[in-house]
Amino acid sequence: MEKEIKTIGVLTSGGDASGMNAAIRAVVRKAIYNGKKVKGIYRGYSGLLNEEIRDMTARDVSDTIARGGTILGTARCAEFRTEEGQKLGAEICKKHGIDGLVVIGGDGSFAGAQKLAALGINTIGVPGTIDLDIACTEYTIGFDTAINTAMEAIDKVRDTSTSHERCSIIEVMGRHAGYIALYCGIANGAEDILVPERYNYDEQELINNIIRNRKRGKKHHIIINAEGIGHSTSMARRIQAATGVETRATILGHMQRGGSPTCKDRVYASMMGAYAVDLLCAGKSNRVVGYRHGDFTDFDIDEALAMQKDLPEYMWEVARALSV
Repeated sequence: MEKEIKTIGVLTSGGDASGMNAAIRAVVRKAIYNGKKVKGIYRGYSGLLNEEIRDMTARDVSDTIARGGTILGTARCAEFRTEEGQKLGAEICKKHGIDGLVVIGGDGSFAGAQKLAALGINTIGVPGTIDLDIACTEYTIGFDTAINTAMEAIDKVRDTSTSHERCSIIEVMGRHAGYIALYCGIANGAEDILVPERYNYDEQELINNIIRNRKRGKKHHIIINAEGIGHSTSMARRIQAATGVETRATILGHMQRGGSPTCKDRVYASMMGAYAVDLLCAGKSNRVVGYRHGDFTDFDIDEALAMQKDLPEYMWEVARALSV
C-alpha cells in the first residue's frame, strides 16, 4: 500500500543553475496547496547531514522567482557518497518527519536520491544543470538562461573582435557535454565550434580555416570552445603564432551560472517543481521529472541514470554548414 506523504523536504545539490528558485518556490507552494508541510534543507546533502532544516511557508519563497542561484544554497558532500552517510541522511529525514523529498540537481544528485529512495524515503529528482547533460530529458533548469547569457557576452566579444580584426576563442561551460557551445555556435554565427563529443584535436584544421576566411575578406574569426576541451589561452598563442592573426582567449566562466532566469527557465522549472510534488502525493518514489516531446513526464531514476545522451546529429550538421 502506498504511504501517504505528510511532509515534503526540498534541497538543491551540485552546481547552481538559474531557475532553481522557481522550482523551489513551486515545490513549497504546490505542497502547501495540496495540504502538506514543507521543510527546506539548506546546502544540499551536506546540510541534510548537518540537520540544516527549516520549516517553509509560502511567504518564504515570495519574490524569489526572478533571482538567480538557489535560496537554499548548495554544497558538495563526499560523506553522502558513503553508505554510512546515506543511512544517516535517511535517519535524519525520518527524525524531522520528512517522508517525501524533492532533489533538484544533476546526475550526481540523482544518485543520492536513488540511495535515499532505497532506504525508505520517497524521493523525486528534478533536473537542474546548465549543461543539459541529463539523458532522459530535453530540458534542464538553467540551460536556457546560461545560453542566453553566453550568447549576449559572445555578441559583445564579436564586436570588438571585428573592430580589431582578431580571432577570438571564447570558452563556455560544458565539461563533458557541448550543448552550450553548440547552441551558442549557431546563435552567434561562430566560424568554429569545439565540443568534447566531436573535436578531433586537429588544430591545423582550425588554422587552415582562419587563413582561408582571412583570404576571403573576413575581419574576425570566432571559435566557441567548450571547457571540456579547454586550454583556450595556450590555443590562442599557438594559433596566433601559426597564422599571424592576433588571437585572444575569453573564458566566460561562472557568469553563465548566475543572473535572473529567462521566462522559459522560470516557467519550466515551476512546472517541474509542481510535477514532483504531485508524484510524491501520488505515492511515487525513485522517479526523475523530465520534459520530452512537448510534455512533462517522469522516469525511473535507475533507468534515467543508465541512459546515454549525444548531441543532436542534425543540429551539429547544420552548425557546420552555417559556419562557412
